[in-house]
Amino acid sequence: MYPGTLVQLIENFRKLPGVGEKTAERYALSVCDMNETDVLEFAEALKNVKEKLKYCPVCGNLTDTEICTICSDPDRNKKEIFVVQSAKDVLAIERTAQFRGVYHVLNGLISAAKGIMPENLNIDTLIERAKDADEIILATNTTMDGETTAMYLDKLLQEQYPDLLITRIARGMPSGGLLDYADEMTLAHALSDRRRLK
Repeated sequence: MYPGTLVQLIENFRKLPGVGEKTAERYALSVCDMNETDVLEFAEALKNVKEKLKYCPVCGNLTDTEICTICSDPDRNKKEIFVVQSAKDVLAIERTAQFRGVYHVLNGLISAAKGIMPENLNIDTLIERAKDADEIILATNTTMDGETTAMYLDKLLQEQYPDLLITRIARGMPSGGLLDYADEMTLAHALSDRRRLK
């Protein structure tokens, strides 16, 4: 039986998504093996995340400055806006080094089952930003909630700005994917997004 202090640390690690009891136990014991300086740095980093991180008032991405580094970068194309669900989606796209526009983070998806409605998301600022945009790229997940959110945004933006180009990222089979392992939604998207062979 672990001491109460260690049990408390294990229980706190278990609050993280995807962390089960064994992993939480391993994390907690690793903290015990760390020197005091490293533990204090770790604790300070956790404290700073809650005290210093905020949402960028322009795009909704996480930042510890007044405006996030992407929105304040003069070399980014401000007329091309990539709409995503969360900050981790921004990181995923940035890793590709293929996109030089800016982002808009919704910080969630419309979900009637979870009680998340459009007014709970970062949508008003997107509508405002769209008036100066050439293209809005909708990149919500291909789940039911993601599709619902994309359709809602498409309709809303088309009503406000009929001439605005609104696109959806391509979806379908991944490279090297096997048909018999793909789910029905992936296959349906792959079929509807098919291209002519050159």
